[in-house]
Amino acid sequence: MIYPQPALLTLYGDYARGSNGEIGIGSIVKLLGNFGLSEQSIRSAVSRMCHANLLKVRKVGRKSYYSLTEDGRNLLTKSGQRIFWPKGIPWDSSWMIVTYSIPEQKRKARDRLRTELSWMGCGALSDATWISPYDITKEVEELVERLKIRNNVHIFHAKHLGFSDPKEIVSRSWNLNKTHEKYASFLTRYRPKLEALQKIIRSGKDIKPSECFVERFSIIHEYRKLPFFDPDLPKELLPSKWLRPEANTLFREYLELVTHKAKEYFNLVISKY
Repeated sequence: MIYPQPALLTLYGDYARGSNGEIGIGSIVKLLGNFGLSEQSIRSAVSRMCHANLLKVRKVGRKSYYSLTEDGRNLLTKSGQRIFWPKGIPWDSSWMIVTYSIPEQKRKARDRLRTELSWMGCGALSDATWISPYDITKEVEELVERLKIRNNVHIFHAKHLGFSDPKEIVSRSWNLNKTHEKYASFLTRYRPKLEALQKIIRSGKDIKPSECFVERFSIIHEYRKLPFFDPDLPKELLPSKWLRPEANTLFREYLELVTHKAKEYFNLVISKY
């Protein structure tokens, strides 16, 4: 099931992340109406995203055009990087360690720190010790400055000298089984769909632009959830039968089949509504 606010993030992330990516409210309603969303629910979600400073509005007479704010663009750019451009950096066998001691009166900042460290791909080695195989010093520094907890957080860059195997550390700090299951579910759902699309195209049958838009939107909406579970670890630390490469290949093959007509439909809608 697709909900309005996540659908808006998918729409803007895929079609309107550029500096002039305005979409009229009528076009938003038409585009997201393809997924059974009501006009009222869409308008309410747009309003909430404006209040959250993710969208901004430009009025032209009685018409309203919405585009991403800087905060919204930054959010979707980071998300897009996780989806389309995994790190793929060879591991140098070192770890970045983030430790913290944050008092109860700053509990909201502490909870936010944990959430964002997880989003950066860090794993919890213990309650207040998080690790990453990548150097994310800059990102952590910006985060603690924003949360005003700089004096409560410490960063180290270290080598592991013993006594367990690095993959054992990974299994303690990340739930890769859950991530594996997410990729397996994605492949189970979309492999038959991809094969069906390929069969239609080989037969010479036409696929409507609106159908391509729905297909492209749906797979991106589904696939963009996976980085929330995937820490994007170096291949040296991953299980031998890791499914991300297979899922990523299917995802890109699927997009290649539907993108041209999907964009044709999107451009048609925004020119009319």
